Amino acid sequence: MQTTLATLVITGAVLAVGTLLRVVTRSRRYLGGPAEQATYQTLHTVSVAARSLRGGLDAQGAGRAARHLRALLGCQAVAVTDGQSLLAWDGTGERHACDAVRHARRPVGTGRSEVLKSDQVACTDPDCPLLHAVIAPLTAGDHIVGTLAAYDSAATAGLVRAVGETARWVSTQLELAELDRSRTRLAEMEVRALRAQISPHFIYNSLTTIVAFVRTQPDRARELLLEFAHFTRYSFRNHGDFTTLAEELRSIDRYLLLEHARFGDRLRVSLRIAPEVLPVAVPFLCVQPLVENAVRHGLELKTGVGHVTIVAEDAGQECLLSVEDDGVGMDPERIRRALDGERPGGDSVGLVNVDERLRQVYGTAFGLVIQTGPGAGTKVSLRIPKYKAGVSVS
Repeated sequence: MQTTLATLVITGAVLAVGTLLRVVTRSRRYLGGPAEQATYQTLHTVSVAARSLRGGLDAQGAGRAARHLRALLGCQAVAVTDGQSLLAWDGTGERHACDAVRHARRPVGTGRSEVLKSDQVACTDPDCPLLHAVIAPLTAGDHIVGTLAAYDSAATAGLVRAVGETARWVSTQLELAELDRSRTRLAEMEVRALRAQISPHFIYNSLTTIVAFVRTQPDRARELLLEFAHFTRYSFRNHGDFTTLAEELRSIDRYLLLEHARFGDRLRVSLRIAPEVLPVAVPFLCVQPLVENAVRHGLELKTGVGHVTIVAEDAGQECLLSVEDDGVGMDPERIRRALDGERPGGDSVGLVNVDERLRQVYGTAFGLVIQTGPGAGTKVSLRIPKYKAGVSVS
């Protein structure tokens, strides 16, 4: 019985090994032959190097990318410069690193690749494999920003072509990095434009209102001053492109508290907020300008009482927001032209700014929907996806 059991165990083990070998064999067949595997390896190397270069041409990114670039070129050493200094060296013969910037001067000046022979590269070490160099300029747009150099025992035609193609690919990554930085600067400028719109109009009026309470109601003045401090701290913060809807609404509540102190019973506000949407990430200052616009048109240009309604609803995969006032309204044709890209008027800057930021983040289908007309009030609606890749609260 014991012998039979042992035989079964051994037989089972053999079958398991046989099955594993078949699985491995099939996996190897699936990956293809040497040519296919080399292609996969090259694509993986390119992908890893691209991530290192998308931050721009600096020592940190070049240092991470250099070994992957050397693997692509199949040479003994690679040097990356910014035209003025060495950013990275990877491979053998580090004694040659100090000459990399000098070797790069001509390609930087002419914008053309150059091949250096042994009399320009070789050192005193007879065993050093670095005898030739191929250097190509790196560009970002129309500007030469650095060089890529491959050092090897010979400057074959294949290496010359490979360095040229790799340099063009690196230049493309640098242009994409510059595009990313331009988008970031544009987003920062748009937020600064919103802050500039808030500051002169609202801050002056708020401080004037607080001063009016200092003697008659000092406790109320102290409370309003604290709310004003919290509001401005949120509005002028320097970190994060996104915030939660709860934080945005909390800032709006402080804004309305300050405006109510100014207008008194002339300002009436209705809120209908679904608690499910409070954690949703939204672009920073995407709702507050809409509320300020509603107060301005609902009260400042209207006699009597003005009513502002703020709604946030749960709609499955999206959050639906709207800000409505019963004020004097706006010319719908002027608003349409402003949203289509024509230079907006003073009252439309905030709306256009929010519309552009929503479309940049979520796509062209997620801009503002504005319903308005002279004497008919204004309703601004927007949709925010609850989940969007790259959108999170930092």
